[in-house]
Amino acid sequence: MEVKRKSRIGRVLSNKMAKTVIVAVDTPWEHPIYRKTIRRVVKYKAHDEANQCQPGDMVEIIETRPLSKEKRWRVAQIIIKEEQAIIQPKEVV
Repeated sequence: MEVKRKSRIGRVLSNKMAKTVIVAVDTPWEHPIYRKTIRRVVKYKAHDEANQCQPGDMVEIIETRPLSKEKRWRVAQIIIKEEQAIIQPKEVV
């Protein structure tokens, strides 16, 4: 029997914890009465075994067993790698 796991696509907000990233998943939905599109942003803590994710990356996360108190997701793949500009102090002047 194959288990269907939930998956989400979101943007990495932070990678300051060891082997953990915070992923923001943006879900637009339409209000049933007013028909206005409302944006709902949910933050998930996801396990990143190799510490490859950087802030700004688009990643796919999938549901997994509880890994800690708040961590129930893991990074399946990095979809888009964000290019970070590194500016030296001498270049700013």
